[in-house]
Amino acid sequence: MKNRIVFFLLTLFFVIKTNAQCAMCRAVLESEEGQTVAEGINDGIVYLMAIPYILVAGIGYFIYRKYNTLKK
Repeated sequence: MKNRIVFFLLTLFFVIKTNAQCAMCRAVLESEEGQTVAEGINDGIVYLMAIPYILVAGIGYFIYRKYNTLKK
């Protein structure tokens, strides 16, 4: 079980590259010379997408831990 948690965390935090732009955002941002703005937009979208999942997982973990300690 501990190995699975470590593997999940490593996979979550060491993602090589993600493309999270919608088609319209991608078309507008690709027309620019430098791709730094597009990379910043991608990082922002991934950050905004990941935070709710991390919060829900944390709340689920604390609920699981609470019910698990009550049984003992």
